[in-house]
Amino acid sequence: MPLLTSQIATYARHHAQAPRPVSGDSCLAWITRGANFLVVVSRVQTGDTLQRDNPDEYVLLVPDTPNLSVEVQAGSEVLHAGGDSLTIVPPGASRLRVQGAGLLVRVFSSDVTDLLALADNHATYATPNPDVAPLVAWPEPLGGYKLRHYRLAEHVTEGSQMRIFRTAKLMVNPLLKRPVARDVRKLSPHSHADFEQGSLALSGTYVHHLRYPWGSDMTLWRPDEAEQMGSPSLLVVPPKVVHTSRNVDAPGALVDIFAPPRWDFSKKGQVCNGDEYPMPPEPASA
Repeated sequence: MPLLTSQIATYARHHAQAPRPVSGDSCLAWITRGANFLVVVSRVQTGDTLQRDNPDEYVLLVPDTPNLSVEVQAGSEVLHAGGDSLTIVPPGASRLRVQGAGLLVRVFSSDVTDLLALADNHATYATPNPDVAPLVAWPEPLGGYKLRHYRLAEHVTEGSQMRIFRTAKLMVNPLLKRPVARDVRKLSPHSHADFEQGSLALSGTYVHHLRYPWGSDMTLWRPDEAEQMGSPSLLVVPPKVVHTSRNVDAPGALVDIFAPPRWDFSKKGQVCNGDEYPMPPEPASA
């Protein structure tokens, strides 16, 4: 039996495709989904507004772009999100007002069914991948749902590329920019047993290396892949597929996305806002 489409990686080359309208937004966007998450990359300019009445939290990323900022309103709360920042927007009505020009990123859980239907790769998940664990929410944040804002430059750990944040359903890791091409002698091939990884490139050109697992039936084996993509673009890697990515020019800016949150990062205390989002009881398999 051949692999399901949801067991094969998605290569969403936004840079080579036209963006599309999104309900509630005055700008165009690229929309790509995974099994449990959805990513909307919007090309914005001054005066644009992006509105949602969302069933759960979502993550807003404002890249490190000169003169780009966003006024974020959720209920009676309002804050200013400058470049190189991450904001968690609570459930309910929200409005983003843009100053400047560039890209904005919103990461949603797969519970946003209206946006799922707009995803370019929606048909990929017509038959779910049985290897992907279901989306199960972790406990609500301490102090309840509210706007939570983080300047990414304040969350850098010496010796690490990672800046990991989580919500009750999502984990987003805006990696530090790589100022030079990645050393091909220091790659990190790995796989995940039961969750997908989304890798969103916001600047630079990346080569993504993937190796599919071999089973007993040789006729189902797939050759190794080494796909080059510019920015913006999104790679969605299925469970069990060995993968690693390298930027071949600079600067390279990559954001890793998971849903639900990862236990391994959380247990090791690698989550920047882990003190705000309690962990559930640990499953036996974690």
